[in-house]
Amino acid sequence: MYHKMGGWSVFVTCCVWAILLVALFGDSLASAPEFDPYKVLGVSRHASQAEIKKVYKRLAREWHPDKNKSPGAEDMFIKITKSYEILSNEERRANYDRFGQMDENQNFARAPQGFRHYHDSFYFDESFFHFPRTSRDFTDSKHLLHYNQYMNEVLPDSFKRPYLIKITSEWCFTCIHIEPIWKDTVLELEPLGIGIGVVDIGYERQLANHLGAHRTPSILGLINGKVTFFHYAVGREHLRQFVESLLPQKLVEKVTDSSYLEYLNSWHEENTPRVLMFDVASNIPLLYKLTAFAYKDYVRFGYVDMGLTETSEVVQRFNINTYAPTMLLFKENTDKPADVIQARGMKKQILDEFVSNNRFLLVPRLVNQKLFDELCPVKQFHRRRKYCVLLVTGEGEQFVSVNEAFFDFASSNTKEVLRFAYVYQRQQQPLCDTLLKKDDTTPPQVILLERRSATGRVLYRTVTGGWNGSDDDKHRLHEQLEILQRDPSYLTHDAMLPELNNEFASMFLIQWMNTAYDYLAQFYFDLLYSNWREMMPVLSLIFSALFILFGTVIIQAFSDAGEDKPAKQKATDSPKTAESSPGQESTSSRPPKKNFVEVTELTDITYMSNLVRLKPGHINVVLILTDASKQVLLRKFAKEVYSFSGSQTLHYSFLNVDKHSQWMDSLMEAAPDARPSDCLDEEEEEEESTSNKSDYTGHVLALNGHKKYFCIFRPVFTGEEAECSRWSDEDAASKASRSRSSSRQKATTLEIHHKLDRLGLWMERLMEGTLPRHYVSSWPGLDTITPQK
Repeated sequence: MYHKMGGWSVFVTCCVWAILLVALFGDSLASAPEFDPYKVLGVSRHASQAEIKKVYKRLAREWHPDKNKSPGAEDMFIKITKSYEILSNEERRANYDRFGQMDENQNFARAPQGFRHYHDSFYFDESFFHFPRTSRDFTDSKHLLHYNQYMNEVLPDSFKRPYLIKITSEWCFTCIHIEPIWKDTVLELEPLGIGIGVVDIGYERQLANHLGAHRTPSILGLINGKVTFFHYAVGREHLRQFVESLLPQKLVEKVTDSSYLEYLNSWHEENTPRVLMFDVASNIPLLYKLTAFAYKDYVRFGYVDMGLTETSEVVQRFNINTYAPTMLLFKENTDKPADVIQARGMKKQILDEFVSNNRFLLVPRLVNQKLFDELCPVKQFHRRRKYCVLLVTGEGEQFVSVNEAFFDFASSNTKEVLRFAYVYQRQQQPLCDTLLKKDDTTPPQVILLERRSATGRVLYRTVTGGWNGSDDDKHRLHEQLEILQRDPSYLTHDAMLPELNNEFASMFLIQWMNTAYDYLAQFYFDLLYSNWREMMPVLSLIFSALFILFGTVIIQAFSDAGEDKPAKQKATDSPKTAESSPGQESTSSRPPKKNFVEVTELTDITYMSNLVRLKPGHINVVLILTDASKQVLLRKFAKEVYSFSGSQTLHYSFLNVDKHSQWMDSLMEAAPDARPSDCLDEEEEEEESTSNKSDYTGHVLALNGHKKYFCIFRPVFTGEEAECSRWSDEDAASKASRSRSSSRQKATTLEIHHKLDRLGLWMERLMEGTLPRHYVSSWPGLDTITPQK
């Protein structure tokens, strides 16, 4: 009986333990169905990102609920999307490959629920103990930062807006208490334009170390690339004040009746528009400060508190409605605003659009290279051409009426393709000398120009007749602008412009002093809170600088000042350029410069690799020359194609017709359509028939070896009849032809040099793909041609 009772008790005990185990682990087992993103997308574990993206697009179109009405389409579409989120991110994909199944709330980038020992025999699941886990909500998941994202996106963007970043981790129980406050703060500050970020210190250890954050929770601010830690009690008002304290102090100027005229009239010195913001608030709203910080390089901001008696005059002057915030933007005319907005609820999008559309004056002064690049951008496409109408003038009283007439003319312009600006010759002397030396003119002059490359190359033309501001001058300028918009080739001169002088460079010392003050204030603040671990990089930098400084002084003090040092011999010859032939040897022992154009000779040895077997999509640009013109033409050729040398698909060579005289004739026979239409008179035709020898010196060929076609550039004529003979493939449609009468005369070095004057324009059309193409059935060979002696 006892034996039976003992067996029955063991059976009951086993059942109880089984029920407990099912109750404990049933939920976790049931809630963890197998999910394999590779199987969902149908790709292998070694699939590339391109393959994954291609499969995802196909499956997303197939299972989208709007197109697929089957019952399981929505669930399948969610699985496809989640699978792509995992596999498209290299870090999430690596975590999945390493840990396997991941929970939804982990944003597909967390470790598995359990912990495994080094030996697979031991495993324990946290769900057994029912520890409270911190599930990341949508707010944090949306703002998660990775190291590459921070370095490439957030850090550069911090120069336009401040960032508020929270440092947290999965097992941070203290972080749970600040979550409601953080969430409310994000909902309040993010619509104002403040950047929000969350860093999980458990999975972004590199980013946390870079920020100097070593404990959780931590909150820090980022502005202008500088990190500042938050040390106060976490509260909405404290966080708002912390973000506001990150902004520069004198970002928005308070304006009253006694100062508004001076504020508006200072546009000329700073060369920027002015904004007046009217509102009934003693403190400047944070939204206005953030807008002013975002556009601090373009616009100056002033604030008028309409609740003060000291501002009644300026409010009445501009007829401001005191019941709604108002923003006025002034340019050159300080009596009438150029643009106005008024709304009871000012939004960030409204302010950004308002300021962005008016960030330049009507006729700004070119004071630095950055303004020139934005005002007159480099031409990208034919339909996006921007022509810059530039007035070269002076600062004296005699130029006032001239400048005002130019401003009146520019104010009536309504075409986006035209941008008006002016420069002072004394402030931008190198630029003015480059543009005026061609026509040997003096200011004031109006110049029409178009930028063709970021290296400084422009096409330009000086308006005929000068500029005195008369009605005739305005009419003449209007006519030439109309011609330019119809015919871009109206700009006949080209030049390489030097970089503009920064006229505000004298303000750099003041800016440096303000920055140094900010760093000293932050240093004192860190000392006050004894944040030694975060201060170690700053202290290390300071002591390293002091060590280098005193070490240099000591070494100089003990060095032998009387020791004679051999004087460096000044090189009399210019450095070896890339246009010289490969056979020449350099007399200098210095390593060659890297900023050159590599031009190789086309011989029977290099012919196959440089032309016949050229890679698909690659083009070899070949210069035709002779022994006599070799040095001059190569130097000019390298100068003209230098701005295109960055292209990986262009190669440069030269062919000596003294060695291979019949190659060009064979090429022209293979492509009859490449021969020029004959515009010679009868006498010249008879002379040509008697001497059937063509002069190809200065021709340039763009050879596509794979597709077997070429484009041809015919040089500028170097004789007296230059107007009849200047043509190439780019103006072949106009039936211009090349004269040969003067080519038989002995050309001077200057004449040969000018053969390639229009090569740069031809190269641009080659890059655009608009040149005529002449196809051949096969390329003539160099090895079958006997070189001339």
